[in-house]
Amino acid sequence: MTESFKTSSTLNTAEEAAPKRGWGQAFKIYAQPASLRMLALGFSAGLPLLLVLGTLSFWLREAEIDRTTIGFLSWVGLAYAFKWVWSPLVDRLPLPVLNRLLGRRRSWLLFSQLLIVAGLLGMSFMDPKQALQPLVMCALLVAFGSATQDIALDAFRIESAALEKQAALAATYQTGYRLAMIWAGAGVLWVASQVQGELQGYVVHAWHVAYTVMAASMLVGMITVLLSPEPEARPMAPARNAAEWIKGALIAPFADFIGRYRWHALLLLALIGLYRVSDVVMGIMANPFYVDMGYTKDEVAAVTKVFGVIMTLAGGFVGGSMAVRWGVMRVLMLGAVLSACTNMLFAWLATRGHDVFALVWVVSADNLSGGIASAAFIAYLSGLTNVQYSATQYALFSSMMLLMPKWLAGFSGAFVDAYGYQAFFHTTALMGLPVLLLIYLASKVKFGSNA
Repeated sequence: MTESFKTSSTLNTAEEAAPKRGWGQAFKIYAQPASLRMLALGFSAGLPLLLVLGTLSFWLREAEIDRTTIGFLSWVGLAYAFKWVWSPLVDRLPLPVLNRLLGRRRSWLLFSQLLIVAGLLGMSFMDPKQALQPLVMCALLVAFGSATQDIALDAFRIESAALEKQAALAATYQTGYRLAMIWAGAGVLWVASQVQGELQGYVVHAWHVAYTVMAASMLVGMITVLLSPEPEARPMAPARNAAEWIKGALIAPFADFIGRYRWHALLLLALIGLYRVSDVVMGIMANPFYVDMGYTKDEVAAVTKVFGVIMTLAGGFVGGSMAVRWGVMRVLMLGAVLSACTNMLFAWLATRGHDVFALVWVVSADNLSGGIASAAFIAYLSGLTNVQYSATQYALFSSMMLLMPKWLAGFSGAFVDAYGYQAFFHTTALMGLPVLLLIYLASKVKFGSNA
């Protein structure tokens, strides 16, 4: 068995052999420099997502764009699901000038952040009522830049620390990510509300200012990239010709994964592809739901984008610590159960009308469970990668995670128009049931014994 195979085997065997750690030791890891860097870089990763999905859907609904169109426009997020297509380039292709100055990982991070800034500034000049298509094109640029940043950042994270520290890095990454979501959710709504002032109805200038502020906020990630050390470069055999380069960049990472896990790779990909389906499909209609239920910008900002995200942060830290102490697979199962159950609470919320108190409890439960699930899932995906192909393989995993959910989410608006919000939330909860079986099967199989 090769060394790369040993370091890339699944977490099942490693968890059995690893000594149990006390809670104090488990939490101490969050103060290490690698964890703190991931806090800031997680902010940079989390900022664009809502601006082309959740927050954008609020803007579109306020501009009286119909729910079916909003649902289909969520396919902008499919850029994240297809990032594996260009991930080999990010993994192996050096960028001119930037690579010499910053190194391979940091140069791609900075380049992708510049794309995000350009797209957000473009959106800040658009009005969906007057020119929906140009706004969508700018949103696509943001999504492409964000997906590229994710590829480089996942590789940066995986190569910055050993396997046993990946759950902690995932938790601090999620903390920064969720803080950015507060800013990209509540921050956008708060800025837009302040600019709008006493004016009633739809005021496009308020959204323009808010998106300009979001573009400036990407400086957090850009400065962090410039100040961070480049991870130790992995040796790569030089390609003698184009065919050899294509084999090493495109074929080898996927062949390595299939070779290590054989037919079990299908089980892994099925679990990855379905684990977040209930959350992703439900999330597209969340903001239109809040608008249709009569919640104001300030209420949505305070409850769903601040208080709710704080609960996600708590869930991320708890989930990361649970994974260190009890193992990733157990926390993975817990997160899947909680995520499916909390979608049922939204169905109950749909019967309450404009009830802010009920919204607080539902959003709190949903975000707490989401934080636990995300921390465990990121650690699980990290454990499946071979560090030799970290960017490409992790991009494959995270793309599979989004492909089916994002495609299904495109029909969410049409489903709500046909059957209503209650039926929609019940259906998304049922989508999580097959995930429980897949986690059970994955936990029973000793991957790595098939060498």
